[in-house]
Amino acid sequence: MAKKEKEKKLNAKQKAYAKKEEEKGKKVIAWIIGAFIILAMFYLIFIAANFQ
Repeated sequence: MAKKEKEKKLNAKQKAYAKKEEEKGKKVIAWIIGAFIILAMFYLIFIAANFQ
């Protein structure tokens, strides 16, 4: 009986860890997309400055 309770706790810990990792992953993806957007803006400014 104690083994099943231990497995449930471990499973709950694993689920919590997986959720935490998923949140970290989403945050990293958001930062990468944000960096691409900023780089695109700098590129557009650079191109616009060279055509004038």
